[in-house]
Amino acid sequence: MNKEACCCKTTERSPEEYRKLINRLNRMEGQIRGIKGMLEKNAYCTDILMQSAAVSAAMNAFNKELLSNHIRTCVARDLREGKEDVIDELVTTLQKLMK
Repeated sequence: MNKEACCCKTTERSPEEYRKLINRLNRMEGQIRGIKGMLEKNAYCTDILMQSAAVSAAMNAFNKELLSNHIRTCVARDLREGKEDVIDELVTTLQKLMK
């Protein structure tokens, strides 16, 4: 991971937001374990690919939720405080997500 992207910033999340994000990650973790099990059992390729696509969709949903929360909280706060560099950070993040 890029050291510039991993800095000392942190974000306080509400218990509800934290719970929603953790639940999404836990479901994805279970899906990944399921895919591993399918490989171990020599499951048919297209069946594994369908499960892999489901994990990708779940990751996209996680990213959308996190990005939405980020814009509503962190970005809005920084803009109110006059920290306009948050816009460049957001644009860079969006560019990376859209690869």
